[in-house]
Parts: sequence; C-alpha cells; structure tokens
Amino acid sequence: MDLKPWHKGILALALLAGASGVGADEGDDDWPDWARDQPDLMTQVAAVSDGELRFLPAAAAVGKHAHLNRIRISESSLAGGWVTLEQCHENLDAVPAVQILYRADGIRDLTIESSRNIGRAWVEGHSVQLEDVGDDALLCVRGESQALYDLGDGRFRLRNGPYMRRFLDGYYPMRVKLDIEYPPELIEMVGQSPETQPGFSVDTGSAALSVDATFEGRLVTCFDFCRRGADHCALPAPACEGS
Repeated sequence: MDLKPWHKGILALALLAGASGVGADEGDDDWPDWARDQPDLMTQVAAVSDGELRFLPAAAAVGKHAHLNRIRISESSLAGGWVTLEQCHENLDAVPAVQILYRADGIRDLTIESSRNIGRAWVEGHSVQLEDVGDDALLCVRGESQALYDLGDGRFRLRNGPYMRRFLDGYYPMRVKLDIEYPPELIEMVGQSPETQPGFSVDTGSAALSVDATFEGRLVTCFDFCRRGADHCALPAPACEGS
C-alpha cells in the first residue's frame, strides 16, 4: 500500500500490501505553492535519506508517523492468500492531500473505520483519499489483503511493504508495528527478513508475533511459515524480494 501524491509535491508514504512506492523526482518548479512558501523545506529534503534502509533508535520516531497493523492468517488464508487487515495511521503529516493506494488486485472490502483531524476521507476504488490533513491526524481502516504467498511444499510467506514515509525526494523516520496472528495447529513460523536487530524487534509466541520497526528509507518484511508435519520446512527459502 502506498500513501502517495495525487499531484506533484504532495506527501508520499508506502505502507502495506505489496505495492511499490511512488514519489517525485521533481525540479524546483514542480514544488507546490504551500511548500515553496517554506524557505527551509528544500534544504531539509536534500539532507534526508535517499531511500536506503536504515534502522533507528525508537526515539527518532517519537511524534512522527506511526503505522499500526493487525493481520490475521486463517485456515482459508492458506488456500487463497487473503488475510484480515486492520490498520491505523497515527501522526499523519499535516498536508493538503494524501492518497493511500493499495495494489489493485491485492485489497478487497476496504472501509474506513475512524478518522481524526482530517477534513475529508473516502474510499475510491483500491485507494483511500485524504484532504486537509491536520496536526495529530489519525486514520483507521480495515479490509482483506492478499499478502500471503504459497511457496510450495507446504511453505507460505507473508510479505508486507515497502513501508516508507516519503516527501518529494526525501525519506523520513517512521515507526511500523505489526501484530500477526496465525493458526498454530496448522502452521509454524520458520523464518523472517530482516533479521532481528536494533531498530527491528520481533517477539514470537505460540500463535502470534509482534514486530516493532523504527527506520528511514524503504522497509520490506517477510515472515515464512510451514505446515505442521511438512517434509520440506528445512529447505532454504527464496530471498525476500525488495528487501
């Protein structure tokens, strides 16, 4: 899923559902009037990340955009790849317009559950459109995401991202949290990407895992599962595409 510009110069964030981030390689003349009125903004954008993934201390994202996801893998998910998705976006950047764009064939039953300090929010096809985003804005949505992939031989991969908080040509710190539930009587987690490290923590339980990431740049996560009793769980998994 991408939060991206619907015209030049508007905020771009990528969040979930396997879509690629879209941004602007714009010249100075393409900046919107409201951005051009802020004399230090162009200098700030030039100084931030160019998209390379860097994990950061949690303090780097305090008060910044936070993306919270609850994903549930069910028995039917193993057959069709569709998982239940609930997500909230906290501390959205205050900008005139934002577009949350999902992969066209990767989202269904998309609805807005709640919003705060947003002038207008509506679902349009496979996207959520926002206008007049204010300070301390909040948006919560739900739907079904086709994010679980059958790798064969009883193996499955939950792939999310790329996540990013992008404005014009710069990438800014953000925090992403994932709470993933799965049927432990059917599958077990056997691998992950990225590996656990400062700025990317994974807590595992018997039927769930929780991920907490603070970073700038582009983040793709992959969590691999295997059917209980399958013979090929020890086989090397393919690389996490995009990571």
